[in-house]
Amino acid sequence: MSLHAQLSPEAQAALAAQKRNSTISAIIIALLVFVLLLVILFYIFINPLIKETPEIITFNAGSQVEDRIEKPEVTNQVERKPSAPSSSMAKVIAASTASPTAVPVPDVQITEPQLDFGSGDDFGSGWGDGDGDGTGGGGFGNIPASMKKRCSKADRLERLTKEGGTPECEEAVVNALRWLQKTQNKNGSWTNSQPVGMTGLALLAYLGHCETPNSAEFGQTVNDAIVYLVGIGMKNNGSLAKDLKDKHWPYEHAIATYALAEAYTFCSKQNINIPNLKEVVQMAGNHILNSQHSRTGAWDYNYDMTGGRGGDSSIVCWHLQALKACNHTGLEFRNMSSVVRNALDYLEKCQKGNGGVYYTPGGGKHASMTGGSMLCHQQWGKSARSTVRKAAKFARDVKFGYDTADADLYAHYYYGQAMMNRGGSEWRDYNNKFRDEILKNQAADGSWRKSPGGGQTLNAVAPTFVSGEYSLHYRTCLCTLMLEVYYRFLPGTSAK
Repeated sequence: MSLHAQLSPEAQAALAAQKRNSTISAIIIALLVFVLLLVILFYIFINPLIKETPEIITFNAGSQVEDRIEKPEVTNQVERKPSAPSSSMAKVIAASTASPTAVPVPDVQITEPQLDFGSGDDFGSGWGDGDGDGTGGGGFGNIPASMKKRCSKADRLERLTKEGGTPECEEAVVNALRWLQKTQNKNGSWTNSQPVGMTGLALLAYLGHCETPNSAEFGQTVNDAIVYLVGIGMKNNGSLAKDLKDKHWPYEHAIATYALAEAYTFCSKQNINIPNLKEVVQMAGNHILNSQHSRTGAWDYNYDMTGGRGGDSSIVCWHLQALKACNHTGLEFRNMSSVVRNALDYLEKCQKGNGGVYYTPGGGKHASMTGGSMLCHQQWGKSARSTVRKAAKFARDVKFGYDTADADLYAHYYYGQAMMNRGGSEWRDYNNKFRDEILKNQAADGSWRKSPGGGQTLNAVAPTFVSGEYSLHYRTCLCTLMLEVYYRFLPGTSAK
């Protein structure tokens, strides 16, 4: 006998309904999980497809000098002033050729005090913290105080008034920069012969007025000049000259190094990224340090380090200015102190008993480098040396007249800076000699006419600013730099 339990019809119906509900719920849950997986997979696989790959432009640096320099673009990470074109669309350039020049390490032991820009008596001290409101685009808080005064129009005019300049000096400088802008070559250079040196001079004139790649009016001009010089440096592994077979190419190298080093100081503090600028400044500066004449301490044609000539004071002064600008960048350079010391000693040997400084220790007819020697000693903190005092005494009797035999613009480019650093009556007397002479001989287009006029024979050594393919450009740059002397650097001493 067995017992069997049997569900009632109502219980069976309830059980069937419960099974149906469970099945439907399971199906719905499975569908939701499937849809969720599809969404996740779609997000994972579709995201890379919608990203836009940035365009990378490469600039190949070759080993030989070419007649045509391709002009790359640069990355400008700082917004221009509101009136300037937008710089948000930036392109990037990368150099694909590695430089064979190693970045040097600093000396382990330093036998002399550090010769930082601003530590000398004649160039102020420290780093400023002003806001800057000049045409360079603002953001000059980290620019050294000795340079920053040029970056504010108000400060420039204040310096002009204080140091004996006039508003006409500022107007003349701006007109000259506009003339240079109009005469710039399409590749960013100036002139056909000696283009690297002449581009360096023009760039120094723009930087002297605090014009950077961010400037509203002159930004593109400055940018193109820097890029041209950087391109030359990358092609020549740091040698800055178009024709390395021309024995005079050390002049070009020194002037261009001076300009690029000063440009690097401005650009690095404004976060303006010009590819390879830092590398070229490093290589160019190292080349100067490694090419000093082993016996004399000067620099010579073709960078001859052992020849009997031994160099001359004109080449030395450009190289000392270039090294000062390199030292100013904050980059590390080896043996800077000893190289500078040897070069300054060479300049002392070029001075005669009358205080004038000639081209070589053997003397010569013209003491054209008197101001240059003074300036280099002042820049490197040696303004108290007797050689500077004797040179200043000689300079008091120097004459200047644009249409006379005493219109050596190259010599007076140096005299202006050196006498400004001397200050006091020495500067006032010299300022009265040159200022109005320079102003009244500027042409209507912003350039400077030929000097001297009337067939005068100039008391100068090889005055290439008088005649030749680049003479007009050369003397315009020299005169512009002379009129920027009121604010280009700040003197720290005075003979008052």
